[in-house]
Amino acid sequence: MRIPDETRDQLAIKFGGLFPHLDERQRRLMLGAEARILGHGGIRAVARAAQVSETTVRKGVDELEAGEESLGRVRRAGGGRKKAVDLDPGLRPALLALVEPDERGDPMSPLRWTVKSTRTLAATLTRQGHRVCADTVGDLLREEGFSLQAGAKTLEGKQHPDRDAQFRYINERATEHMVGGQPVISVDAKKKELVGDYKNAGRQWRPEGEPVQVKTHHFPDRQGPGKAIPYGIYDVAANTGWVSVGTDHDTAAFAVASIQRWWQARGRHDYPQATRLLITADAGGSNGYRTRAWKTELAALAAETGLDITVCHMPPGTSKWNKIEHRLFSHISMNWRGRPLTSHDVIVNSIAATTTHTGLKVHAELDPGTYDTGIKVTDSDSDSDSDIDALPMHRHRFHGDWNYTLHPRPRDTTSAAKKPRPAGGPSPQPCAWRLRNPELTGMPEPMLDELICQLDGKLDELRERGRLQQRGGERIRARGAGAKDKLTTADRVLATLLYLRKIGTRDLLAQLFGVNGSTLTRAVHQVQPLLAVHGCTIPPSTARFRTPADIAAFLANSSPTEIKPAC
Repeated sequence: MRIPDETRDQLAIKFGGLFPHLDERQRRLMLGAEARILGHGGIRAVARAAQVSETTVRKGVDELEAGEESLGRVRRAGGGRKKAVDLDPGLRPALLALVEPDERGDPMSPLRWTVKSTRTLAATLTRQGHRVCADTVGDLLREEGFSLQAGAKTLEGKQHPDRDAQFRYINERATEHMVGGQPVISVDAKKKELVGDYKNAGRQWRPEGEPVQVKTHHFPDRQGPGKAIPYGIYDVAANTGWVSVGTDHDTAAFAVASIQRWWQARGRHDYPQATRLLITADAGGSNGYRTRAWKTELAALAAETGLDITVCHMPPGTSKWNKIEHRLFSHISMNWRGRPLTSHDVIVNSIAATTTHTGLKVHAELDPGTYDTGIKVTDSDSDSDSDIDALPMHRHRFHGDWNYTLHPRPRDTTSAAKKPRPAGGPSPQPCAWRLRNPELTGMPEPMLDELICQLDGKLDELRERGRLQQRGGERIRARGAGAKDKLTTADRVLATLLYLRKIGTRDLLAQLFGVNGSTLTRAVHQVQPLLAVHGCTIPPSTARFRTPADIAAFLANSSPTEIKPAC
């Protein structure tokens, strides 16, 4: 017979009030009496309510049934079996040596690579001569402040030096847009979900003993409905979400198509006076800052909507800081937890039903469209006509690779910095002396000249020693004879500064100085050690460039500013 929980609760209250006034035998007899009243199953129910062993209750029942008389005495204080830790003073140190071998215990512990359960610990301690059971091990661990804990995801990977500055930049742009009544959205693709009778993480309330039957393995069914790709748009100011559930591929075209649907259905109605749109996105994926198709599709969207579309990417490794993650996606996951996503309709309806106590509202719809993969967009490094350079895109002065704006109008072709190159001609690039600009080098020109003078003699001596070692003897021809150096000393120092400032790739810098990549690399290897000897630290620049035309445009729009010396 199953004893109701209510009865056990009442017994627990009764025992808690009477036990402090009874001796050991009286408690045992009381437990036995209650167990006899309950009948079958009473011993176990009483033991659980009184938090004693079933043996104690059964002994009380036997004493009542035998009709034994009172013994006239009780066990004196301190009687009974001693605790294992009192009988074995070395038990506690031995246990601590096992549970933390890497920090304060034995580095040669046999449990170093083993899951440390209480049973495993008890067995190991017993083999070491400390007889103990798993329950006692658990009690000792709790006394020492231990508890069962899972790993906490708090450690981040390598941080970009401009991470915090980029976060501040994003916040400033978002505040500027929202104050002006312009929309600010956070976008991202949620984890792909298998559609079918597959187990979904989490639990839900169901009748006892009737769990939902799901497949034992997560193998995609080729004949089934396939997968679902939720792409979300979260309106930061309005606290509303829009999710397009794709069925094909997570591509840049799919991402921008989702933004387009949101704008046509909600954005243009919620922001009828909008002229600009700010998008915050991750650094990778279909909306990554290196994805050319993403920029191409956004340019088409800007032309269609007439909006200036500004994109600010999260620094690499910080995707979980994107607001859509903890303001939309986390609530969607909680809403469908434990529920098999058996069809696309179930997914769409579960997303649309997501709400929060702060007023979040979500719209979801299915996107059955087909989005091809493998579509390439060329740039200026290719032999064919450039597609990416033809976009009406303006890179911001701060990290132009992460922050850029796509305009609805064609790029101004009258600007000298953006003039299209003649067929077969070289791409526009700045003059060599313009590369001395303090905003590129990080130091004023007088300081740059002083640094070049300091390194001139040492650099010449270093190169002469290298040539002597290469020849294997003294020179025969006079110094200055033979082929001329492709880079002067000033160019070597300048090229090294720009390389260490990370304003562009090695190939870009080599193109700016009119040499190949190997020549530039040799120059950097010669100058960089000398800079270290002089204690000159070169901080990376916040501006990044891809083509000579980008640098030319940057210099054309730059104005003299006070530069903090790099050295």
